[in-house]
Amino acid sequence: MDEQGQIPVTILSGSLGAGKTTLLNHLLTTAEDRSLAVLVNDMGEVNVDAELIAEGSELDLEDGVAELSNGCICCELQDDLETAVVRLARDRDFDHLVVESSGISEPAPVARLFTTESRVAALYAVDTLVTVLDTPAFLESFAGDEVPERRGTEDDRPLSDLLVEQVEVSNLVLLNKADLCSEAELEHAADLVRALQPDAETIRTEFSAVDPGRLLGRELFDPDRLVDLPGWKRALEEGATHRGNASHDHGEPHDDDGEPAHGHDHRHPDEVYGVSSFVFRRRRPFHPERFAAFLETLPPEIVRSKGTTWLAGNEMRVTVAQAGPSIRATAQGPWIASLPAVERDMLRSNRPNLEWHDDHGDRRTELVFIGTDYDEAALRDALSEALVTDEEWDRDLEGVEGEGPFPGVQGEEVVLREP
Repeated sequence: MDEQGQIPVTILSGSLGAGKTTLLNHLLTTAEDRSLAVLVNDMGEVNVDAELIAEGSELDLEDGVAELSNGCICCELQDDLETAVVRLARDRDFDHLVVESSGISEPAPVARLFTTESRVAALYAVDTLVTVLDTPAFLESFAGDEVPERRGTEDDRPLSDLLVEQVEVSNLVLLNKADLCSEAELEHAADLVRALQPDAETIRTEFSAVDPGRLLGRELFDPDRLVDLPGWKRALEEGATHRGNASHDHGEPHDDDGEPAHGHDHRHPDEVYGVSSFVFRRRRPFHPERFAAFLETLPPEIVRSKGTTWLAGNEMRVTVAQAGPSIRATAQGPWIASLPAVERDMLRSNRPNLEWHDDHGDRRTELVFIGTDYDEAALRDALSEALVTDEEWDRDLEGVEGEGPFPGVQGEEVVLREP
């Protein structure tokens, strides 16, 4: 805590797939002299990032990892964010909070919650705003020698506009995936960052590996110096309308698709930037070859996809993570249903909230797809066609055995598609 007894807060932002979750896992495993709590926000209704963070650390979703799903904390989940961070301060003893916002969240409104007079501001103080950049993608978004500026209108802005929003309010920018850039490209990326935010410090990283002391406890945030920046000015001007008119009642009206019918003037990022998501769930395995073919032809409109897959002939719980043209698959561990009865029953008893099917146990597919202007119906059809057929299942998956291109050993990672 600081001299006023407030808990310092580091807010992580960055584009989809830039490496925020990797950074958070790195901090959790290397910040030995600090007790961290984390709050993870995911765009989809399944918070995959929170689950992976809990798996990779000593924290769990009911202890030091809080999750907010199916929306962005910069807008419709602000009340939930406030409740979550107050609960963390009440229920757990820690000396630093790290907030990982979703890839489409605007950082200014998130920081604003911790700086205005409220029960949150009484408990917490913003330490640093950190933006993680996928440096190759950042350079591609702003190709050429011109300084990136806002383009488009409030009703139709490109995703590159969100990058501007995230960089221009940052105190510290990680030029991540530096190993994929030349020295000249890295220097150009740093120049672009300085053009957007002259006071921001830049750090080159590979796989988001950075000394925790360079991110935590830096006290770089100064709201008085940031209010004149375009992103902050817009957020502050919209603040009263945004917070005053937004409906956060979980029983609010829903539209025909089951989505909340928002009744406020501020358009949150999934509307402004044209980003949306859907979840594909099935209790039927994928045919590994057909699913691999689906991933190979995943359209560029899908900027991010991630989740858990059930693959025929493979008793590993395989996670798939796609960011732009890059797709990786990792074997996280065996399905609990595949283990010997004694071990299976013990693990089930320790996880009372585990979803369990009478026939398939915990085996399931749960994939989140995030993108712009994609054909959801076509993607769902293609995913369904990649599942094993009734005939293949009736033959006890004869001819489908084997992992195909996917990993079959716990901890193994396979690159399915490269840029």
